[in-house]
Amino acid sequence: MKQKKKLTFNDLFELSLYLICLVTFVYYLVIGNGGKVFQSALIIVVLLLLRGLITWTKSDLPFALRFSILFFITLAMLLANLFNMYGVIPHLDKIEHLLSGVILCFVGLFILGKMIRRHHSQVAPSIAIWFAFFFAVAMAGVWEIYEFTVDGLLGFKSQNGSLYDTMLDIICGTVGAIAAAIYLTCKVKREPNSLFDSK
Repeated sequence: MKQKKKLTFNDLFELSLYLICLVTFVYYLVIGNGGKVFQSALIIVVLLLLRGLITWTKSDLPFALRFSILFFITLAMLLANLFNMYGVIPHLDKIEHLLSGVILCFVGLFILGKMIRRHHSQVAPSIAIWFAFFFAVAMAGVWEIYEFTVDGLLGFKSQNGSLYDTMLDIICGTVGAIAAAIYLTCKVKREPNSLFDSK
């Protein structure tokens, strides 16, 4: 008989996000707020895509990485957009971009580690850290391209029509990636074989 997998903290965290979004979806549907209905549905779609990607790639995300991604979705999509916290928390947009730089650096490292294990190859720690750093910086640029595109096509105001805002977002993402790369460099110096561990 197959034993049921015990729910972890991250599983409960993810389930709570589904529940909150479902409740807000129904609430905003009843009061006729189409924009908020769309935002609630979008968070659910993002969570399902994340779950589908993890299942499809047969990946087992480290606890800290999965928690960070779920926390970022909570901060950027749930609190900031759905509950309008941009006007309440000062510089929230920049905080999100700083955090995204850190998280994407670890995502890049995770992807590289998975490729290395699949092909039974080795990469010098310094090259792995550079890859993770440039992956994060590139994704910061890709995100700004996405914002520029949806602003133009759908009439959103993600970038406030400002090159200054766009560049500041990329800089914040890069600073976050630098911080993560410095942490990884220090970690490797202390524990040379710890770069691709799951802690």
